Amino acid sequence: MSTVEGGRKLGGIKTVVYGRTVVILLGFLAQLALLYVGYILLRNYGYVTYGLFLTVTAVAVLYIFNAPGNPDLKLSWMLPIAVLPVFGAIFYVTISAQPGIKVMYNRLKALSEYTKKYVLPGGEAGDRLRAECRHMGQLAHYLENYDNSPVYDAGVVKYYPLGDCQYVDMMEELGKAEKFIFMEFFIVAEGRMLETILALLREKARQGVEVRFMCDGTNVLWNLPGSFPRMLEQEGIRCKMFAPIKPIFSPHYNNRDHRKILVIDGRVAFTGGINLADEYINGKVRFGHWKDAGIMVKGEAVERFTHMFLEMWNESEKKAEDYERYLTPDQGQGPGDGYVIPYSVCPLGPERVGERVYLDIIHMAHSYVHIMTPYLILDYQMQMALSYAAKRGVEVVIIMPRIPDKKYAFVLAKTYYNPLLEAGVRIFEYEPGFVHAKVFVSDDEKAVVGTVNLDFRSLYHHFECGLVLYRNSQVAQVERDVQDTLEKCIEIGLEDYKKLKLTDRMLGRVMRFVAPLM
Repeated sequence: MSTVEGGRKLGGIKTVVYGRTVVILLGFLAQLALLYVGYILLRNYGYVTYGLFLTVTAVAVLYIFNAPGNPDLKLSWMLPIAVLPVFGAIFYVTISAQPGIKVMYNRLKALSEYTKKYVLPGGEAGDRLRAECRHMGQLAHYLENYDNSPVYDAGVVKYYPLGDCQYVDMMEELGKAEKFIFMEFFIVAEGRMLETILALLREKARQGVEVRFMCDGTNVLWNLPGSFPRMLEQEGIRCKMFAPIKPIFSPHYNNRDHRKILVIDGRVAFTGGINLADEYINGKVRFGHWKDAGIMVKGEAVERFTHMFLEMWNESEKKAEDYERYLTPDQGQGPGDGYVIPYSVCPLGPERVGERVYLDIIHMAHSYVHIMTPYLILDYQMQMALSYAAKRGVEVVIIMPRIPDKKYAFVLAKTYYNPLLEAGVRIFEYEPGFVHAKVFVSDDEKAVVGTVNLDFRSLYHHFECGLVLYRNSQVAQVERDVQDTLEKCIEIGLEDYKKLKLTDRMLGRVMRFVAPLM
């Protein structure tokens, strides 16, 4: 079936999408070719010109070396500069020295500052949390001051061990919408899931419910026509794509909107790994059984997800938003079932919030840290944190897919296996298929469910979000899901790496050079 536009089926979407993808790729290749031809011509122009560019190369290396940031990222940039001294420097300057990124960051920072006056004060909940647990109070302090994400009393929280389960509740809650629906997803693809949701969104729009729909611009490469926003606008649904891909080099394309957020009437919010495509609810088999995870929250914490959505939506808007229209209604909520902290991740600034949250859990674990992630592409800091936790007696368990969605990412992940195994980390692979869940759970007290993978993309390049749970009853459900999943896994040993094909081992080692830029 194909996506419906006002009752008409839209045929030929795949042909249109793939045709546009070819044009975009050809545009990128043409720019690379022109850049390289210019480099060859200038290099052969004379010793003075070549000496000038060697100076530029040296300056670029010194700049990268002394710049703040992750050492792995610096080394990955130095490789092309070392192999192609002049071209590498030109390419680095072309990618990094563009003002658009700074403009976007300043805009998002200003929006975050603007929404602070609408954020429900987390003072009382924060004070109680600090009194109960000093180190969790410190994490809450960090997130409130550096991410505008206060701590809330938990309200109602529900964990979903599969996208199939979350989808049922999403549809039920969408059906109850009376005021507004905000949807923000990374992947949106043709199929039963998308058609069913769009049909309900159209009905709600006809009823007078305000509906906004946002998806990442990479969908125009594989899943949707460029006219998709216009199609929904004609149905009364406000729609936009974040940073649509065009055949022009820009560092902006590296920073994707990987978040999954659904907010309804300010009373309920969903997040987690589930996108809008049939494989996420096992309605279509792609890589065996699709193991995902999501979470729903009701109560005061919903307001933070509302602000996350509106900040991203308004990044490209000129008109000021009336945030008061979307404030979460007072539900008479008080202390009860623990605490939650909804948080966002912006890759454009100095803070690496997604990695900080994960590192905090690893460093503070006493008994165990259990992790589900589709990818394992670690920087030195994360690798050492996991290794040290295992060495000091914490049970560190990582669940990975057995059937990967991307071969290069899978062979790259395996290059990290043995160093972690040697430190005492236990690694399992989900035999029935693909793990897409992004879950941390520790010590029967805390958990994180969200969109942040254990790879450079999520930790350094993507816009992300998640929900921290502390002393909430759903933490036990997260741990139960981990234990149920482990029953369907194969444990990996040190000898397993040697069983890989030599070509796969070589590919993985080569990919380590460019992993931070992937």
